[in-house]
Amino acid sequence: MRIVVIVARILLGLMFFVFGLNGLHPFMPNPPPTPPAAAFFGALAGTHYMFALIFGTQVIGGALLLFGLAVPFALLILAPVIVNIVFFHIFLSPDLLPLALVVAALEVLLAWHYREAFAPLFGGASR
Repeated sequence: MRIVVIVARILLGLMFFVFGLNGLHPFMPNPPPTPPAAAFFGALAGTHYMFALIFGTQVIGGALLLFGLAVPFALLILAPVIVNIVFFHIFLSPDLLPLALVVAALEVLLAWHYREAFAPLFGGASR
């Protein structure tokens, strides 16, 4: 199981680190968005800070996972990003939904492995 956790952590870390960097400074082409996805991206771009926040969070979370530092914290900050990625692909751009579900599955697997770190969030530990 240890090997599975390490592979999952590195895969998830690589995905978020690379795609987060690509969001901040594009170096890979993106597929053309569907019209609803383009409208969504336009609204995010209009805020002038949202892309930096989203992709910066991805880079930081991905780097923490890659280096194995503060893994529960990395999983915690990436969780809302992953929820939004999954719903984005369900409702606006279903072509990459399978990849989004793989990302969500990796997150759940890692969160389960590190569940003791999350116990205080759910009342599982008392002082």
